[in-house]
Amino acid sequence: MNGVESSEKKRRMNKELKRFLFSTLGALMVGFNIKTLVRAGGLFPGGFAGITILIQQIFQTYMDIAIPYTLIYIPLNLIPIYIGFKYLGKKFTLYSVYVIVLGSIMTDLFPTINVTGDVLLICIFGGIINGTAISLCLMVGASGGGTDFISIYFSEKKGIDAWNYIFLANVCILITAGILFGFDRALYSIIFQFCTTQIIQTLFKRYQKHTMLIITEHSQEVYEKIREVTHHDATLFRGIGCFEGVEREMLYSVVGSEEVDRLINAIKEIDPKAFINSFKTEQINGRFYKRPND
Repeated sequence: MNGVESSEKKRRMNKELKRFLFSTLGALMVGFNIKTLVRAGGLFPGGFAGITILIQQIFQTYMDIAIPYTLIYIPLNLIPIYIGFKYLGKKFTLYSVYVIVLGSIMTDLFPTINVTGDVLLICIFGGIINGTAISLCLMVGASGGGTDFISIYFSEKKGIDAWNYIFLANVCILITAGILFGFDRALYSIIFQFCTTQIIQTLFKRYQKHTMLIITEHSQEVYEKIREVTHHDATLFRGIGCFEGVEREMLYSVVGSEEVDRLINAIKEIDPKAFINSFKTEQINGRFYKRPND
């Protein structure tokens, strides 16, 4: 029993260490990206970061006052942080606060570096870096704050993959920036934000779902594996295979997209001849197991 407890404690420690390291790396990437590519391109990255930079630009341009990034970004996140504590989990929110504070401080401390003068390259690679940084945090149970909290809240409570809706909201912010500072940078910023959104949807699949249809001669063993790997249930259908005219069993289940590859490999170990059809599910209603954020 002591060995089991020790192994479980070590697993939890490794998980927390990974969570801390990925959150730290994500925060550093965000700060570095803003002070290099985003600043060099004169971009507005969308979300609360974009609002912060927009406010900084307004004060700098119209009042000649330089306000530190930290003094704007952290207060803007107070309401999302409250949402996080109330609905998304305390540990998730605490790690997110760590990312918010560290990323803000690093944004103020990193020197401004002009990597390239090509704005299109800045948009593409800046968006990729930004999306990767956010995904690193999300994958270990943290976020960069702001609209991430809002998107996760709607995903948890409504079952909606909300990243594209967040993208549309960011477009409104960028239109405001375009009116004040010119639409060329605002339009380039839309490319930046689009790249960010696509990277997040590619790397972070927790709120995406797949339907799986599995024809197998070992339905009970496969069902037990589905329960073990995903904590989701399944429904057994019996029918007749048209080619051979014999009875077949098919399992139907909906699982998280990040679980599909692991589940397919596990099923193939049980039944190498299993026929598996997996396709993306746009929306589901009813009970669906959601892995806790904490």
